[in-house]
Amino acid sequence: MAKKNILNNVILHHLSLQSPNPENLCGFYSDTLGMDTKKISHQGEIKWMCFGNDRRIIFTNGNKKRLDFAAFSFKDQTSFKNYKDDLKLNNVEITKYETPFFKEGSFSVIDPDENHLVFGIAQIKGFETLPSSNSSSTIYGPLQHLTFKSKDVERFESFYNEKLGFFVSDRVVKDNGDLATSFLTSNHEHHTIACFKSDIEEIDHHSYETGEWQRIKYWCDRFEKKNIQLKWGPGRHGPGNNLFIFIEDPDNNWIEISAELETIHDRDVKIWKHEPKTLNLWGPHSIMRS
Repeated sequence: MAKKNILNNVILHHLSLQSPNPENLCGFYSDTLGMDTKKISHQGEIKWMCFGNDRRIIFTNGNKKRLDFAAFSFKDQTSFKNYKDDLKLNNVEITKYETPFFKEGSFSVIDPDENHLVFGIAQIKGFETLPSSNSSSTIYGPLQHLTFKSKDVERFESFYNEKLGFFVSDRVVKDNGDLATSFLTSNHEHHTIACFKSDIEEIDHHSYETGEWQRIKYWCDRFEKKNIQLKWGPGRHGPGNNLFIFIEDPDNNWIEISAELETIHDRDVKIWKHEPKTLNLWGPHSIMRS
């Protein structure tokens, strides 16, 4: 029988996104989100890296709105080894997978929608977590969560919860009982992974948690100075109770800046109706995925 909720205090450390023009996309993120950049050759491929102020992202050649991988970091070697052992007990197939932001020994798993997840321990040397030369205290915002679109949210949730040990925090359920959205976490924050019901399988958005409402204003002012228009918000989500704004990058990936995300400690799962107010308590405008 699969063991559940075996993840604890594990963070979404970095992402690797595909792009038809990864160098251009790297430049956008560096300028917009305040990160340093580095061009590297990794495992025979040219990649572009952005890093600084606890936000890190890699760009590689590929298709728009497709994840290369999402990387989750453990605090210590013992918890990392125990988790790897637990996945083997859960009959999860694991494969050695190296990423420049992690120490040697990281591994990957593949979810039912063929998204690659990498687990490991952060490699600090060369990629410091202190603010970079491109960032400042007024644009604080560590990478915090990743959200997918999937044709089968039930299957997605089952894999992440029962096989990988993520804790289900909230569900959004349609009137007919179908699961519209699942929110799952690997630490005390409301969600580090989420999934929306859709007729396509791709990234929905990724999010940076700025912590305080005041910092949302700083981000909005920064975007205005760079002639970047908000796509959605400000608003407040129901699940997670967080304040939010959204922008879009040149590849049409949605980027969320969030504040005051709910913290949870082993509470019961909350059930929400599939309606516009769930997505934006302040309303009336909401982005309904299905």
